[in-house]
Amino acid sequence: MRGMEKVAVMARLLVALVLVVVAPSMGAFVVEENSLSVITPESLQGTYQSAIGNFGVPQYGGTLSGFVVLPKVNFKACDVFPADHFRAKPGARPNFALVDRGDCYFATKVWHAQEAGAAAVLVADNKQEELITMDSPEEDPAASQYLNNISIPSALITKDFADKLKKVLNGNELVTMKLDWRESLPHPDERVEYEFWTNSNDECGPKCDAQVEFVRNFKGVAQILERGGYTQFTPHYITWYCPQAFIESKQCKAQCINNGRYCAPDPEQDFSVGYDGKQVVTENLRQLCVFKVTNETSPRQPWKWWDFVTDFQIRCPMEEKKYGPACAEEVIKSLSIDVEAVRKCMGNPDADEENPILRNEQDAQVGQGTRGDVTLLPTLIVNQRQYRGKLDKTAVLKAICSGYQESTDPPVCLSDSVETNECLDNNGGCWKSGTLTACQDTFRGRICQCPLVSGVQLEGDGYTHCEANGSGRCKVLNGGCWEDTKGDIRYSACQDNQHSGCQCPEGFRGNGTAGADGCVDINECKEKTKCQCSECKCTNTWGSYNCECSGGLLYMQEHDTCINRISSQSKLGLTVSLIVLAGISVLGLGGYVVYKYRLRSYMDSEIRAIMAQYMPLDSQNDSVQTHSQDNDV
Repeated sequence: MRGMEKVAVMARLLVALVLVVVAPSMGAFVVEENSLSVITPESLQGTYQSAIGNFGVPQYGGTLSGFVVLPKVNFKACDVFPADHFRAKPGARPNFALVDRGDCYFATKVWHAQEAGAAAVLVADNKQEELITMDSPEEDPAASQYLNNISIPSALITKDFADKLKKVLNGNELVTMKLDWRESLPHPDERVEYEFWTNSNDECGPKCDAQVEFVRNFKGVAQILERGGYTQFTPHYITWYCPQAFIESKQCKAQCINNGRYCAPDPEQDFSVGYDGKQVVTENLRQLCVFKVTNETSPRQPWKWWDFVTDFQIRCPMEEKKYGPACAEEVIKSLSIDVEAVRKCMGNPDADEENPILRNEQDAQVGQGTRGDVTLLPTLIVNQRQYRGKLDKTAVLKAICSGYQESTDPPVCLSDSVETNECLDNNGGCWKSGTLTACQDTFRGRICQCPLVSGVQLEGDGYTHCEANGSGRCKVLNGGCWEDTKGDIRYSACQDNQHSGCQCPEGFRGNGTAGADGCVDINECKEKTKCQCSECKCTNTWGSYNCECSGGLLYMQEHDTCINRISSQSKLGLTVSLIVLAGISVLGLGGYVVYKYRLRSYMDSEIRAIMAQYMPLDSQNDSVQTHSQDNDV
């Protein structure tokens, strides 16, 4: 009887603790949706609301098309279906099972449909209301046998939409539908911010086991993304505070630190055995401080949080009675993390005061903007949206990869195990020339975008053409212009001094664009445009021509004529000689005149200076006499 009383007291306390945190913020719980489009029949074409299930594997970043199938019996899917009841025939589109809500867990319905071959499950609400999130059962022991094996997506749809579907299906019309998760998570930039709300407790049943397995499996991928600067990861831990009326109770003292401010449930749900909730809160705080220290100490290594948590789970399990500070600090030392810095960060759990780290955690639990409140463990939040689905390495990686702006995906998101490279099939329908292509594989599909090559951005629609413009464009595919080489001679219709366009060089005609006919050699001899004098003999060459003169005459290309080689040379030499001699004579005569003029000027100035010293000039005498006369008066 005492055992039952203890459980009753603990239950009341847990309810009180949960209400303290959850009740004020229930309105902020956000239902995550995906796009559901009806393709056929025409009477139902359009997009409808659907809420992503909190289990299974939503295809984040992708789409799935199929036929909707309504079962003839077992409408609520609470019983097992006959084998292959929903399985599509080879070569046909997959089938989506449409089942009714009620009488059993959502996860049970999806599991039964999956076992019968369904590719996805639509659950029809049984009353007209706002959509809710279909969650996995917490209290069903049987659920642990199949919950982690659900690998198909599921969605809840409204009653009025479901009624329309049923009416059409019962009329033997084919319903084709597409589920689209490409916009389920925002993808604003080149980096994904994500949070993982977890717990250091490893004795809370199937969900704790799933967290431990996920951290171990996802650690490598998480560290690659973090080291490469592709993500900004933040771990979080849920805490509750004890109501004032219960602070002095045995239960609160066992489950809380800092005088009831931060609490966690007892791992075994039994206060008399094993570990207490206060030890869990303390370990949660230690793990938060490991992240804080490694994130703020130079050099920054926030990815070491994954190493610490993984090693702590392996080396310090509750089952082996190693869970606690001694083992935890051994792990910290082995990873070369400053133990004293972690202790200082943690503060004093026994002090009757606020702990800033845990206070921030409680504040962070409240949803803001598009992000809902965090009330369940584990919870993953990607770009401020709560992830829905199975906590699985590949499924979570797909969700994170769907958060990148297209064409900025990290390499790990483009691996064959995560997505299909659509550029491998007919180049994705994009432009291609040689090894250059406009097809860029992204996690959510492919985009046709002209590439940047050697610092030159190609321009065009990406589907039918791309061409280089601006400085340096001739270095890339010759600017999309014609070019050809014969022997040692190369001609090109691309000019670096032109921003765009192509122009055939002299000796060719055409539009200048790439291709054999872009520029064609002009036969100057045949077209009688060159070498047409009576003494000339014309021979066409590639891009030019040769002109020879008979009788020892010399061909003057500028005038397209033949002249006498000797006379022309003599006349030319005489003319040049006369011009040179005349120039020299002019320069010499000019120099002599200047010299004589400057010499005479210099001599005159010297003579005048000497005479001025010894013989007064007439102008001076006149000045003196005038001055004397002025004084006499």
